[in-house]
Amino acid sequence: MLKELGPGLRLTIIFTVLTGLLYPAVMTGVSELIFPKQANGSLITVNGKVVGSALIGQPFAKPEYFHPRPSAAGNGYDATASGGSNLGPTSAKLLRGTIKMDDKKNEIVDFDGINLRIVHYCVDNDIPYESSVPLDQFKDSHGDLDDVKLIKAFNDDKAPLLFSSKASIPPDAVTASASGLDPHISPANAETQSSRVAKARGVSADQVKKLIPQSTDRADLGFLGEPRVNVLMLNIAVDQKFPVSK
Repeated sequence: MLKELGPGLRLTIIFTVLTGLLYPAVMTGVSELIFPKQANGSLITVNGKVVGSALIGQPFAKPEYFHPRPSAAGNGYDATASGGSNLGPTSAKLLRGTIKMDDKKNEIVDFDGINLRIVHYCVDNDIPYESSVPLDQFKDSHGDLDDVKLIKAFNDDKAPLLFSSKASIPPDAVTASASGLDPHISPANAETQSSRVAKARGVSADQVKKLIPQSTDRADLGFLGEPRVNVLMLNIAVDQKFPVSK
């Protein structure tokens, strides 16, 4: 039996060393030599400080910044929980959103839903819309939209809130990517947001729009995929060109 097990054991050890240690070590060394930036996570630095990765989105929310597409990865753009919502196109949760109780028994948003995303995209970017109920009825004491109230209204079986945009909205503005980490938005999404960003920074929309092509990646090899705008790189460019006065 030992004679039969010996060769198998030796092969296991040999291939463990070759494929589990030597091969990864060689590939890591080659990658560091030829593609050092990519091998280290495509990190982006500004003034010597790492501000993110060109490969992973992050949750910009202020009006002076371009906003990324929604994310279903953890609490958003969590690389340890990469994934989509796995909800089908007819899912009520995907369309209307859901709420839940937190530890203090307060109602909070569990899943925002496409309808709520459309509302915020229209309101944030001054896109004309139609609503079966005035949105003022869903504002809190600070004048901000109450997402919990809106989700409840969308899920009202007797008289659900009906809301629609009068202009075309880029699909990536209200849908998450399969990974939840996509750092890009479509050029159309970026152009739609440019007026809001320009207004918040006190410049013209045309001035901001001129920065979009600089952060736009073309289709790979000229035909694979679609043009896409890296949100982090665009926001860095906007900060450098039109800094917000404090």
